[in-house]
Amino acid sequence: MAKRKGVYLVKTYTWYLERLVWLVAGTDVLLSTLLAAFHSPYWAYSILFVGLCSIMVALTGFCIVGNLLRLFGARPMIPMEVESGAAWRRSLYFMQTDHWYLERYIYMFVGVNLSISSLLSVCYNPKWLYFTGFVGTATLTFAFTGFCIMANILYRLGAEPRLCRYI
Repeated sequence: MAKRKGVYLVKTYTWYLERLVWLVAGTDVLLSTLLAAFHSPYWAYSILFVGLCSIMVALTGFCIVGNLLRLFGARPMIPMEVESGAAWRRSLYFMQTDHWYLERYIYMFVGVNLSISSLLSVCYNPKWLYFTGFVGTATLTFAFTGFCIMANILYRLGAEPRLCRYI
């Protein structure tokens, strides 16, 4: 990976499937963090679920929320490679997994961080919810503004993006 300069931002001129997924995930994580902190620590398992789903998206390309959004008419920005295979597989949304590009790294990092910190908040110390709140806020910021701290770090390290515009 070649190092780059500049700022990485995703396209924000329209609401597309991947951006809506970040919006839903960030909202769920932020609300679950608040509920875990002020109501019941078991809400951290909702954060764990989002984290595990994010890891699943990075590894397999299958996104539960993305497929629901696609049923409601949302269109993906990252093109889907349709494989020859069963008709049911072609009708589902699968993010490209042909190689590791920046957005897949983001899903993996978010998933691992949310999974570990949510488990630590339940099993070790509720103060780990500060970190899940930070990740949820960063994900919502990413959805609304197109800016993500982790995406910019990976971009500068040379990860190849699929959804960006450059500044």
